[in-house]
Amino acid sequence: MANDGQHASRKGFFTDTSICIGCKACEVACKSWNQLPDDGFHFTGNSYDNTGHLGASTWRHVSFVERPVALSQQQSGLGNFSWLLMSDVCKHCQRAACLEACPTGAIVRTEFDSVFVQPDVCNGCGYCVVACPFGVVDRKEDDGRAWKCTLCYDRLRDDMQPACAQVCPTDSIRFGDVEELQAIARKRVEELHAAGVGEARLYGEDAASQPGTEGLNAFFLLLDAPEVYNLPPDPVVPTKKAGALWGSVGMAALGLGAMALGAVLVGRGGSR
Repeated sequence: MANDGQHASRKGFFTDTSICIGCKACEVACKSWNQLPDDGFHFTGNSYDNTGHLGASTWRHVSFVERPVALSQQQSGLGNFSWLLMSDVCKHCQRAACLEACPTGAIVRTEFDSVFVQPDVCNGCGYCVVACPFGVVDRKEDDGRAWKCTLCYDRLRDDMQPACAQVCPTDSIRFGDVEELQAIARKRVEELHAAGVGEARLYGEDAASQPGTEGLNAFFLLLDAPEVYNLPPDPVVPTKKAGALWGSVGMAALGLGAMALGAVLVGRGGSR
């Protein structure tokens, strides 16, 4: 694990939803490598989605968004209809709310700049669960500890890429150095815009575009607004609001002090 912010290399994911085919190979590979249990054999009623959402036993989740709107340049036999497919995962935020909220030091920043939960240190308090602005971290019902994507830390230590990226048949999930992925992502948006797909946009690629998290190590190319994919449009790490909160408390205290002083002065004037 990294100490004092020293990183071997900043690694992450770029997920291009425009070429995701919803095959769920990433979900299966993630569960297989990390020995995660199945989520039960039932229908969610939400298109072809059987896992529902990210959780303690689902560290990769492919969502199916059905829209009564066609994409630009799309020729479909179904009229005004399109599917938006996205393989979601922990964002490994540059400023990670889960890490800041953890009181035991169980959540750490690795030498790859990923965010890792140490299960042997986690005490199951759940502060990380409520702090995460993306709803990624979850506790297991049987042991109460927090779990989420590790960016396949054990594979990275052996110079292997994460299981989900390795099996993706369309390269929708790309793994590598974050700066290189950012360049690939920006070029991809330009290509889509040139092809007439004006909806294409990046989500969380750097601190400038998402100051509330200071950028994501796992960022996305989307074809609609973040809310359509159940992503927060402007996620903010809770502690970033602490300064403004204490400022408001200070102003309120000054106001109460002024009111008290005024009451004393008025009282003295009335007693003369």
